[in-house]
Amino acid sequence: MTEQVWPALACDDWADTAQTLHMWTQIVGKIRMALTPPVNHWWHVPLYVSARGLTTSPMPVEGRSVEIVLDFLDHLLRITCSDGQTEAFPLKPMTVAAFYREVMAALARLGVSVSIWTTPCEVKNPIPFDEDEVHKSYDPAAAQRFWRVLVQASRAMQAFRAEFIGKVSPIHFFWGSFDLAVTRFSGRRAPAHPGSPMAPVSLSVEAYSHEVSSCGFWPGAAGIAPVFYAYAYPEPVGFAAAPVRPAAGRWEPILAEFVLPYDAMRASPTPDADLRAFLQSTYDAAADLAHWPRAELERQPSGAAP
Repeated sequence: MTEQVWPALACDDWADTAQTLHMWTQIVGKIRMALTPPVNHWWHVPLYVSARGLTTSPMPVEGRSVEIVLDFLDHLLRITCSDGQTEAFPLKPMTVAAFYREVMAALARLGVSVSIWTTPCEVKNPIPFDEDEVHKSYDPAAAQRFWRVLVQASRAMQAFRAEFIGKVSPIHFFWGSFDLAVTRFSGRRAPAHPGSPMAPVSLSVEAYSHEVSSCGFWPGAAGIAPVFYAYAYPEPVGFAAAPVRPAAGRWEPILAEFVLPYDAMRASPTPDADLRAFLQSTYDAAADLAHWPRAELERQPSGAAP
């Protein structure tokens, strides 16, 4: 039953497909960023887990709505418009450059004019999309397995999100870092973020303009296993030493985050409960150590005094 709900996902088994898919999602995500009005914390940028794959959600284009879906059931890139027009092409082994040309040509046939910066974000040694003849793998089974993990992670994170009545992000897939995330906010301003080697200061300052406790799922990279993660910004004193549940959860100093290895969670007889414990205990540590006004931010149990 665990295998059906939480599929196996070993990075080295699909590394080439993951790298290609990362670039494909960046192309689709940059189109969303170009067509959607800016929203705080870059919330106009991510993709969303859908019942078939990853979607931009509807984007406004000159009186119409346009949506792009990476469909991992039928293995199609599908574009639908509110006026009934559609375009689609198969997801199959093809270079990033070919994928980029296919997407832009399909949008042009639909009368959607859009220009994006073709350099990938948050990756080492980026190759412009229109020049990338290196990444060209697509294993349908692996892509679908990855999406099924996102479906389950999103399900668990939705339940966790529902208990917070303060400001909280959507559950969204950031194509730059290639991870699924949800973020809770204390309501207080945060000190300016210094940025990171993979993200410029301008991006980080907007993303972390306010105090946060964030968690999510990252599928890993070559030689690095998938993990659920949790962090706080600014990191309160004592956060790294805080106790977290379950026992498989730990502080990862290189990432400056708590992590729960995906394989450890899958191996548990109670994977959903273990994941919930990880999300809750890491949030508890962030909120308590930073003195968040928790009574004002959290949904009270039924029958509890306000």
